[in-house]
Amino acid sequence: MKIFIVKLIGFYFNFLSLFYSRYAAKKALTLFSTPRKGKITEAQSDFLNTALIEELLYKDNVIMTYRWLGKKQTILFVHGWESNSARWKKTIKPLHKLDYNIIALDAPAHGNSGSSFFNALLYAEFINVVVKKFNPSIFIGHSVGGMATVFSYHQYKFNTIKKMVLLGTPSELKDVFKRYVEMMSYNKSIERQIKQLICERFGKSPEDFSTAKFLEDATFEGLIIHDEKDSIIPYTDALLINKSFKNSQLITTQNLGHSLKNEAIRNHIIDFIIR
Repeated sequence: MKIFIVKLIGFYFNFLSLFYSRYAAKKALTLFSTPRKGKITEAQSDFLNTALIEELLYKDNVIMTYRWLGKKQTILFVHGWESNSARWKKTIKPLHKLDYNIIALDAPAHGNSGSSFFNALLYAEFINVVVKKFNPSIFIGHSVGGMATVFSYHQYKFNTIKKMVLLGTPSELKDVFKRYVEMMSYNKSIERQIKQLICERFGKSPEDFSTAKFLEDATFEGLIIHDEKDSIIPYTDALLINKSFKNSQLITTQNLGHSLKNEAIRNHIIDFIIR
């Protein structure tokens, strides 16, 4: 049923593009940028309320941050699409017990942060605001959160960074859009118009944004974890990032899916941080 609805929406936008191609592309891009999930539940609030909560600002958008204070290095957690900071609960708890200083933020249009839409470039701006405030030396990002972390690092050249963990992270932004177009079965007209809209809004095309390329000059340590059968972000993306990210280690998992929520994964992350 879910696939049928997706294809039905794609058919509607394709039909609309026959008469109003730019308008159809705008609607398609809005759909791509609007999360359906990611708001914080009551159970998640119980955990997040154990933190010091502070609102920062990027332009008119609130950035919600959560801090668990410690005396060791500062770690920044960056969640992915249709999620929020509570997804890190089982990783934050043991690291906080080890006395690390923990920061997490909610993405644009997720959790308790502002904005009515989401994209990796806006997320990168949110991350930069948080980095300037808290100066983390260790970054942990999942999925598009990992991509946005790298985009932010590339743009602003964080000089405090020592280590980075990327979980199920996409490499090429153009491929993210390509998978969306294919999933929705959009026609070539909508695809062209989406690319044009992105160029107009950001001054660059999707081809200009690459996690792998942006890490070519990285000198800090990296840990890449990706499931070989990830159905959301292909495993080949991890191979591209690992090849480009010279000082990185790739851990390949089996049957853990895209979320990578697993005790063994948490242990890999903790071992990487404390070594």
